[in-house]
Amino acid sequence: MQRWIDTHCHLDEFALHGGMDHADAERARAARAGVAHCVLPAVELANLQAVRAMAQRHGDSYALGIHPLYTPQAGEGDLQALAAALEQCRHDPRLVAVGEIGLDFFVPALDPVRQQFFYRAQLQLARRFELPVILHVRRSADQLLKALRELPVRGGIAHAFNGSLQQAQAFIAMGFKLGFGGAVTYERALQLRRLAAELPLDALVLETDAPDIPPHWLYVTAAERAAGRPPARNSPAELPRIAAVVAGLRGISSAELARATRANACAALPRLAPLLV
Repeated sequence: MQRWIDTHCHLDEFALHGGMDHADAERARAARAGVAHCVLPAVELANLQAVRAMAQRHGDSYALGIHPLYTPQAGEGDLQALAAALEQCRHDPRLVAVGEIGLDFFVPALDPVRQQFFYRAQLQLARRFELPVILHVRRSADQLLKALRELPVRGGIAHAFNGSLQQAQAFIAMGFKLGFGGAVTYERALQLRRLAAELPLDALVLETDAPDIPPHWLYVTAAERAAGRPPARNSPAELPRIAAVVAGLRGISSAELARATRANACAALPRLAPLLV
């Protein structure tokens, strides 16, 4: 069995909606499938402690940050509290990044100026605490890159990357790895599958974004939802099967992909390596 790293998993969401026993069961199921480690990003001030406690509970790691979807209800006080949390946890070996931060220009109700303010402020925190970042990238790659050129950080991961080849190359040139997950399993995702197949192997990391971005075998259609079937929920246990799709696209073995993506995750998030021993 291969040893996989899920570089982006919201395991605390399982506890929030199904209780701690449910979260424990999902993490145990992932471990049985070969997922040796999960990175748990925060999304708002309210779950900073939750992701830290969950990482400690399961021997995983975490990141602290304010997601762009949560910027409408966040204020400058939240940034001060985030800075205090990063200071408090700076010597915790399980703190591996500032994240999940970034920009989302897909949701029209989100204020782009407000998003930019929080994104740039959190880049400053990453610089202050000498941490990489985990980036939310949705129709925003060029603006994310522009700020990174002005406020360079210690690399990190462009999570759920779905941009162009040129944007991918720009992130890679700045020391970032690109996260591939459930979206790559859909045959209609031609550009994304082409990137997964053709980008340098040392640029890729694997993720689930569980419980979000389910792979095609879990997807519930609109008609099925209208008939009463609940929406699909992804799981970190799906990572090996997602990895098999990526390995197939590249024409390499799962073992080779597992070795490479573990090394890539440790390069993107240097504090990971000692946790995997």
